[in-house]
Amino acid sequence: MNDDFLSNDQQASPPRARTRRYRFSVVWLVPIVAILIAGYLGWRGLTGRGPLVVITFDTADGLTSGQTEVKNKAVPLGTVDSIRLSDDLHHVEVRVRMTSAAGRMLTDHARFWVVRPRINGASITGLETVMSGAYIAMDAGEPGGRYTTHFTGLEAPPGVRSDQPGHTYTLTTQSLGSLGQGAPIFFRDVVVGEVLGYTMPPEGRGPIRVQIFIRAPYDHYLRTNTRFWNVSGVQVGLGPGGLKVKLQSLQALLSGGVAFDPPDARNEKNTLPVNPGADPVFQLYDSAEEANSAGYRERIPLVTYLTSSVSGLTKGGRLTMFGIQVGMIDDVRLQVDPATGRAHVRVAMELQPERVLDNQEVPPEAMTGLLRMQVAAGLRATVQSTSMLTGESEIALTFVKNASPEQISMEDNAIVLPGQAGGMAGIMDSLSVISDKIAAMPLTQVGENLNNLLAHADARINSPDTKQALTALRGSLQNLQAISHDARAHMPQLLNGMDSTLKNANAVLSSYGGDTDFHRNLQQMMLQLNEAARSLRFLSDFLTRHPSALITGR
Repeated sequence: MNDDFLSNDQQASPPRARTRRYRFSVVWLVPIVAILIAGYLGWRGLTGRGPLVVITFDTADGLTSGQTEVKNKAVPLGTVDSIRLSDDLHHVEVRVRMTSAAGRMLTDHARFWVVRPRINGASITGLETVMSGAYIAMDAGEPGGRYTTHFTGLEAPPGVRSDQPGHTYTLTTQSLGSLGQGAPIFFRDVVVGEVLGYTMPPEGRGPIRVQIFIRAPYDHYLRTNTRFWNVSGVQVGLGPGGLKVKLQSLQALLSGGVAFDPPDARNEKNTLPVNPGADPVFQLYDSAEEANSAGYRERIPLVTYLTSSVSGLTKGGRLTMFGIQVGMIDDVRLQVDPATGRAHVRVAMELQPERVLDNQEVPPEAMTGLLRMQVAAGLRATVQSTSMLTGESEIALTFVKNASPEQISMEDNAIVLPGQAGGMAGIMDSLSVISDKIAAMPLTQVGENLNNLLAHADARINSPDTKQALTALRGSLQNLQAISHDARAHMPQLLNGMDSTLKNANAVLSSYGGDTDFHRNLQQMMLQLNEAARSLRFLSDFLTRHPSALITGR
């Protein structure tokens, strides 16, 4: 019905629809940028994706898939992709997705190890991983090598990196002591390197080979005659200067250490720098004293035989002369002759004349003649104690007074010196000889004779004859005292008489005169009378001061 009210025009033409233009919205930028970024990241991930390598470790402690990184000098080179046990169940295989930049480093010279907190002696490493977690460190190694994707990881950090300047050397020793991996190398108390490790000899026999690394420029100080010695622990010595305690450093106390000396100035002209390419090998001595002794080239073997105690005498002890070290002891051995049953101690020594003599002063071939003259003058080898507290002893070459004649002899290439008991043993031997002589004296008979002599002397003193003699002696002394008083009383008159006589004689001489024999004899007699008168005057004065001199003597 409503349609009837509509006009015909309205029924014939429908209404027109309005069209609207759509504008670009900013909202569409968000997905577009996201797609672009995702595409860029995907492209970059595909282009920067490196190879997948497999590293074998004994344990995966501290490693996490998708988080643990591989770094070289703090630069990320890859990320751990997965971790699984090996087929033999003894190791773990860590699969690492490396970056494309690390592809050229994947050679058989590359090394991998896990960096985690470690305590090695006095050094602590890997503290930065306490907060950030462990990571795998990589060392590319020397240039060259064969490309590979399978590696065996190190359980401990290597002692030296491939890009660190310096050289490796080898030391040989019979005992390591407290020396271990990472122990420092000292040169004049400065740490110049470290111990890389050691290799045991086959079947456990022979010297141990110790690998060390010395950084540049300190490796240029090495010469062909350079000597290394062990400075591990604390060195305690008790000598004439008192108690001496020497400690190289706290690190050397805990992990051991090695030191070497500067170039030897005595033989510097005859030495050459070390060629690292020739794989040089040096000997590691137990102490600085032993290393210093090894620097003396001239060595004259000596031997002596002793029949006294050699307590405290050991190999490496000192050979001295007048308290100055002139050599070392090589061997101390007890020898027993099965035929006769006699026993003695054979002491082998090395005389080092360079300690006190120059080769130009006494050539080595002339030392035998020099020792022959000294032995003829009383040179003997004796044992002397160097410390009463430690009991240490040494061999001393001393000159014995009134020694019995001896001569040197030869035993193979060694010179045999006559020996003599010394030290406490020599003192005890001397005391034993004195006690034997005292025991051989007839002390009982001597005592009996002394008793008899005292008894007879007492009887003589108490006899009447002795009393009578003492009484007569007292009377004689009284008479002498009276004579002394008379002599002092008449002495002035006697002197006056002699003066008058001399005056009369002088008058006679004056009147007689002339140069005749009688005149000369008379003048000589007057001189003698004058001397006699002077003597009598001196006697009178002395008796006046000391009247008892007539009895007791002057």
